[in-house]
Amino acid sequence: MHDTAIKHQPQAGIRFILVTVFLDVLGIGLIIPVLPALVGEFTTSRDLQSYWYGALSATYGVTQFFCAPLLGALSDRFGRRPVLLISIFGLGVNFLLTAIAPSLWIMLIARVIGGATGASLSVANAYVADVTPPEARGKSFGILGAAFGLGFIVGPMMGGLLGSYDLRLPFYAAACLSVLNWLYGFFVLPESHPPEKRSGFSLARANPFSALTALAKLRGVGGLVGVYALTVLAQFILQTTWVLYTAFRFGWGPRENGVALFVVGLVAAGVQGGLLGVLLKTLGEVRTTLFGMASGAVAFLCYGLAPQGWVMYVIIFANVLGFAAAPALQGIVSKAVDPEKQGVTMGSLSAVGGIMTVLAPLMGTSLLAQVGHLPPGDWRVGATFFLSAALQTLALALAWRHFRKQTLTKPV
Repeated sequence: MHDTAIKHQPQAGIRFILVTVFLDVLGIGLIIPVLPALVGEFTTSRDLQSYWYGALSATYGVTQFFCAPLLGALSDRFGRRPVLLISIFGLGVNFLLTAIAPSLWIMLIARVIGGATGASLSVANAYVADVTPPEARGKSFGILGAAFGLGFIVGPMMGGLLGSYDLRLPFYAAACLSVLNWLYGFFVLPESHPPEKRSGFSLARANPFSALTALAKLRGVGGLVGVYALTVLAQFILQTTWVLYTAFRFGWGPRENGVALFVVGLVAAGVQGGLLGVLLKTLGEVRTTLFGMASGAVAFLCYGLAPQGWVMYVIIFANVLGFAAAPALQGIVSKAVDPEKQGVTMGSLSAVGGIMTVLAPLMGTSLLAQVGHLPPGDWRVGATFFLSAALQTLALALAWRHFRKQTLTKPV
């Protein structure tokens, strides 16, 4: 009865999850155009600024890697609601600590907290899976992806505009929003995972490495783990180096990057919140995934070759299918998992993302440092985007091979 009630009345919980994901991504969006400049206030050279920026980015990924499966397993044992509320509170602490940080070491601590609370996305995914029937999960993850897009619409714009007055102001604003979100969740959020469906907690399941092993063994989707990892790595390399690349290539500052990322978020929200349902119905999850990855690979290559800033906008709008690949892939994975394991599975996927957020800044910023001294018109300045294109192409080849072996060629 409890499960049936939730399936028929998910509105309050879904609304809250969308708000939570939006605020999580809002924080990331705030950081992208502002954090490099904030780091620059504590460093004396461009090299040190780059090193510290890479360290802060990698720290977030390390923390998320270890915390994502832990939070997912805790939510399988104690329910989604308490884990989400604790994570939201920690997110607010992260924003506030960054705002008042007197040194880079305090900012590093804030990033540890941010990585741990950002890992709550795995719990949000499990919540959506709890209240959505299997055949509709691809579309539901698309709506969740739209919340991501909206976060990237508002976040960079807030970061760029508020940061133009005070680099710390965006973080104060984000901390206030987290407090309001916690209050909203405390009074409104229902539990989606009833006691009779909860599984026991064990450190083995919360271990990110054992979680990854279990994820790879999932029947029918284990081969997609590498596809997901390569796709996320390519995307994070782009995100990590975007601001520095556009500064080197086009002389863009925080305001210009805020506008560009606003457009990215707008397109992502439009695709994942509206067009994705049509794509899944017309093409199916498999073809949507493959076509989306192909579009992304071409877009990465074009970003690296763009001769002028306005060309970046053309590429963003042309890469419509690229924004549909990830939620379609998540839907395929989710369908292969039992209800009681949704939390730990989504946590494991987030852990994969966590590993990639460690590797991406280390690979991307190191490569960009090797070509940053070149003239803006030199094609080699786009080396990080060429790397992303290669990774996405490899992911596409592996996905095609997997789906061919599984004979999943008909629309789902």
